[in-house]
Amino acid sequence: MSLPGGPETGRGKMVIRNIGLLLSGALERPILDADTVVAVDGRIAACGRAADCDTEGASVVIDAQGCALSPGLVDSHVHPVFGDWTPRQNQLGWIDSCLHGGVTTMISAGETHLPGRPRDIVGVKALAITAQRAFANFRPSGVKVVAGAPIIEQGMEEQDFAELAAAGVTLLGEIGLGTVKAGREARRMVAWARRHGIRSTIHTGGPSVPGSGYIDADTVLEADADVIGHINGGHTSLPLRQIRCLCEGCGRGIEIVHNGNELAGLSALRFARELGQLSRVILGTDAPAGSGAQPLGMLRMIALLASVGDTPAEQVFACATGNTARLRGLDCGLIEPGRAADFLLMDRAQHSDGSDLLDSIRKGDLPGVGMVVIDGIVRCRRSRNTPPAERVPTIVGE
Repeated sequence: MSLPGGPETGRGKMVIRNIGLLLSGALERPILDADTVVAVDGRIAACGRAADCDTEGASVVIDAQGCALSPGLVDSHVHPVFGDWTPRQNQLGWIDSCLHGGVTTMISAGETHLPGRPRDIVGVKALAITAQRAFANFRPSGVKVVAGAPIIEQGMEEQDFAELAAAGVTLLGEIGLGTVKAGREARRMVAWARRHGIRSTIHTGGPSVPGSGYIDADTVLEADADVIGHINGGHTSLPLRQIRCLCEGCGRGIEIVHNGNELAGLSALRFARELGQLSRVILGTDAPAGSGAQPLGMLRMIALLASVGDTPAEQVFACATGNTARLRGLDCGLIEPGRAADFLLMDRAQHSDGSDLLDSIRKGDLPGVGMVVIDGIVRCRRSRNTPPAERVPTIVGE
């Protein structure tokens, strides 16, 4: 396990060559005609055919051995706790295990499991700022955890959101987990947050932790948060007719999570696809939760939606990367110059019935992860959690 003390970035030049399949993370063009990616100082500098890329002077050269490369997966919904002192979390362990499942960035939906979580307004702001600072300064195994998502409480005013934004807080935790549950009250606070550049997520469906409640479609629509959090429930989902209503009734993000109702998740994907709005779909795990932390939760969601969700695997990968990056305002998630050099290298699992990586995922098999790169630094080699891949990348020059 690698536990860097700060946000390290790869210095110098990294070249990844002999890529067999390059997934861009972009729905409009999910597969690129390219076999080489070049990163300089932790940022993508070029991608294309080897003959067209400047590969000279590399400090690190990786031979992909024909494996696929995609942006690192972005888990849109986690509940982290700074520190490692709560038994439910095993904080450093589950984040490191998720890295081995291809996750390079995690988005906090609120530090809700912190024992003694403060409910007073001063404490709410202090916790959010502390969590944001803690994960900005310390990346477990190199994974980027965008944390500090306050659970809004009654009595908060616009000035509170202005202070949070000025301190670097960019997210609201799940609306509905605190004392603010009515749609009208939430809408006012969502508007204040949005005015100051803070993005919001609302809890959807039945209660998941003590203190949360049932949030129905009418409340979600009235609140108008930026993301319809776990539209397939965390854990109990809304009726399918209400999920359809949410997909049709607003243009906000549709978040499907691993720790939710699978039928509801597949239905939400179908509704979005029928509307021609697959760009609204983002993926997360909602871990850790009562059902635990699933290191391969993101890959399992991709395999589920691609195999029985009637959606091409390369498009589902875009939902797990570029869609989330665009909706959340992140600098990763897409293979294009200027973006963070966060990569997942993978191949068809050994003995899979699929003819290649994408076909194996369409048939429900998980890929084998051979390497994960974050900000131009190799953070793990062959995954200890996925099935073994047919091929694995090698570092041939360093």
